[in-house]
This record gives sequence, structure tokens and C-alpha cells, in this order.
Amino acid sequence: MHPAIDTSDIELLRAQGMSEEDVAHSVAVAELALEITGRLPVPLDMELVSRGALFHDLGKVKTHAMEHGRIGAELGEKLGLPPEVRAVMEKHIWGGLTAPEAREFGLPEKDYTLHKLEERVIIYADRLVDILTEGKVPLKDPRDAEERFEEILKAYPKYGKNDITMARYFGYHREIQGLITAAGDASLTV
Repeated sequence: MHPAIDTSDIELLRAQGMSEEDVAHSVAVAELALEITGRLPVPLDMELVSRGALFHDLGKVKTHAMEHGRIGAELGEKLGLPPEVRAVMEKHIWGGLTAPEAREFGLPEKDYTLHKLEERVIIYADRLVDILTEGKVPLKDPRDAEERFEEILKAYPKYGKNDITMARYFGYHREIQGLITAAGDASLTV
């Protein structure tokens, strides 16, 4: 397990009644988000990446519907989780909705877009973990999901959701892969 993951956070998820399947998903998202963060050439808040990824689906202890983001943030406040972690929990639905999209989905109308790179890394990892673990997409290896990310989201509506959401995911993918590529190019010139 990545050293930035605090096992007491995993026990806290279990203590809230999270299913073992959802705990495994949350841990996998945290592991991948931290691994991706390690490839980026910019310093990120590792605690936010770890805890935001671990707790992003806490609301699924009550429902797996779209409201699980808002419910999770409310549960996170009762647990005393930091506002930055609760923001990830509330905003991760469909990769960060705009206020008009939130209204369309019956959520409180406000801006759920992801302003921090840490948030976008977590949501990118969440999408990748779904692709890697659900067995719907034949993959050569885990990196194949990153390399074919846009092709997969176009081919499998489950992962791309709709055109607006897919464009948002493509933006995160391009930003993060661009940073990773730039870091690789920089290391070659040293």
C-alpha cells in the first residue's frame, strides 16, 4: 500500500458501513491517484490526494445515486474531514458539474467544477480504476487504459457518460498526460 494512505482512514470507511467492494474501489483510486501524482513534475498535496480519493464515495453508504456526492460531503463534515476533502466528495460526480448541469440533475445549483489539480487527478484515477477493474474493456496492461483513454470513453458510454462530461474527462486526461510527458522530456535532457 502507498505510504501516503493512512490505514485508519480505511477503517473509518468501514466503520461508516461502506461495503468491502466500495472500500476496495476507494483504495484502488487512492493508490492510482498517488501513483499518477508521483509522475507529475509539480508538487501536489499528497494528503488531499490520498484522503480525497479514499473518501470520495463515502456517500455510497447511503445511496449509489447521483446524490451520493452531496450525502458523502455531509457525512464527511460530521466526521470532521477537512473542507478540501469534503469538496472532492461533493464535486466528483460526473467529473465536476457546472451549476446548470447540477440543476438539470436535480442537485443543489452551484459550481461543482474541479479547480485544483489534486481534484482532477483523483477524478481521472477514479475513471481509470473503473475501466481497469470492471472487465468491460480488453486491456494489454494497466497503462493501456491511460494510452487508450479517449478511445475507451468514446466506445463505452458507461465511462464517457455524455458529450459534456466526456469533454471534461478528456481535458483532465490531456492536462495530466501532458504534464507527465513534459516531466519525461525534462528528465531526458538532464
